[in-house]
Amino acid sequence: MPRLSVNIDHIATIRQARRGTEPDPVTAAALAELAGAEGIIAHLREDRRHVQDRDLRLLRQTVQTRLNLEMAATEEMQRIALEVKPDIVTLVPEKREELTTEGGLEVVTRLETLQPFIGRVQGAGIPVSLFIDSDEQQIAAAKKSGALLVEIHTGAYANARTEKARDEEFEKILAAARLAASLGLRVGAGHGLNYANVQRIARIEEVEELNIGHSIISRAALVGIDRAVQDMIALVAD
Repeated sequence: MPRLSVNIDHIATIRQARRGTEPDPVTAAALAELAGAEGIIAHLREDRRHVQDRDLRLLRQTVQTRLNLEMAATEEMQRIALEVKPDIVTLVPEKREELTTEGGLEVVTRLETLQPFIGRVQGAGIPVSLFIDSDEQQIAAAKKSGALLVEIHTGAYANARTEKARDEEFEKILAAARLAASLGLRVGAGHGLNYANVQRIARIEEVEELNIGHSIISRAALVGIDRAVQDMIALVAD
């Protein structure tokens, strides 16, 4: 059974809508852990549109499971990661105009810059994961980069409009997970996973962790974080 990590970015988004102090993503993280989440994810964007530096530092002090810092591969973010020391860093692509992360990180053409970046972070004892599409070349490049983990982008699977398209995307994710594991990479999956589509991904043997945010926070707005996290864990375990 994969571990469930909960992304608390959307709690911060609600707070930032009024530039106030509530709801607090740090409190949300604690509640998610109490409900059974085995990790907390926070994406510190360059434009600070949701998670703030204050949040990250308090999360580092309070998270009892595993803190995953999602970030762009920039000098500023590397400095912050080396200072805060999350349990894991996930490198993601980042565009200022996007609503949420679109597509996986381009690794093949960025190996020359990614290798030293990853080497410095991992040299400080922080494992690095790469958020990548289910593409054979990207996975091979992820291995060459020196990263220890990959998170396979499940957005195309989650957004598929027909059963045939969803089946095709699932097969790509399955093949990618198996290839990554065969190369010695640890495997996670995430993006767009919800209460209707998560089980199929959760049953992939090579997937150790599911990273889910939007669907859990959306349900939490109606039933509370405890119930939303517990419902997702029940589906993953089924």
